[in-house]
Amino acid sequence: PEMIKENHSLTAELLLTGFADHPELKTLLSVVFSAIYVITMVGNLGLVALIYTEHRLHTPMYIFLGNLALMDSCCSCAITPKMLQNFFSEDRRISLYECMAQLYFLCLAETADCFLLAAMAYDRYVAICSPLQYHTKMSKKLCIQMTIGTYIASNLHSMIHAGLLLRLTFCRSNRIDHFFCDILPLYRLSCTDPFINELMIYIFSMPIQIFTIAMVLVSYVSILFTIFKMKSKEGRGKAFSTCASHFLSVSIFYICLLMYIRPLEKGDKDIPVAIFYTIVIPLLNPFIYSLRNKEVINILKNMMKNYSIFKQTSSSTAN
Repeated sequence: PEMIKENHSLTAELLLTGFADHPELKTLLSVVFSAIYVITMVGNLGLVALIYTEHRLHTPMYIFLGNLALMDSCCSCAITPKMLQNFFSEDRRISLYECMAQLYFLCLAETADCFLLAAMAYDRYVAICSPLQYHTKMSKKLCIQMTIGTYIASNLHSMIHAGLLLRLTFCRSNRIDHFFCDILPLYRLSCTDPFINELMIYIFSMPIQIFTIAMVLVSYVSILFTIFKMKSKEGRGKAFSTCASHFLSVSIFYICLLMYIRPLEKGDKDIPVAIFYTIVIPLLNPFIYSLRNKEVINILKNMMKNYSIFKQTSSSTAN
């Protein structure tokens, strides 16, 4: 009975020990990650609000971008608040149900990111390779269907992996050497054979990765061939600039994903890569897209100009 009770308590609560080996950095890291979190949420939710309110941005590319920003916010919310709590508190415990929720939202965000980046690659392919047929091939209806399909697939994928955590028990150790509940470290701690859980990764996660990476690669190879065939230098420059932001974002996302998966498979931890993958990328995306996008910059300039005119009018009226 004593052993059963102990097993139950270990199953109910886990310990996140990431960064515990560096207490001297606690204050610095808490300030840095708090600032990143605030900037990430303001940047991404600001971009979502801008795309939602500005009718000129109600096009497939910006609809996908708005949803990408929303999912980046979700990813940041899933990871950073608990990590910051662990900096400010000595109590690093997390319940299995909190672990499930964290894993669910992280998996939802990352799966949706994969599909959305693939959809954006297809959108750029149609815009550059078939510009005259763009509005028929990439209609708003198809865009909405792709977005809804992304959320349905991502939700199902997340529910499978989060739900299967309930079949695991943790009797050897409840210490996760990480700053969030990642899926493979949990499998390694389990006393229950995680074969079924791992099988679900190969059945669902791997095909999603292969499909989305293949779609991005095929789209960009086709785009490059089309660009190199263009006779006009101006046309080539415009086509490159159209794809530059998305290609940069895709490259960073998949390089970090591949770097992160590799050490996990070996069984060791690469916390710096995990930080970049789960915290820094959601910070970078709104800036990558906004700062390289003339349309977004022009709209922001107009909004600021209108705001300053409104402020001046209000103050002169008050006087």
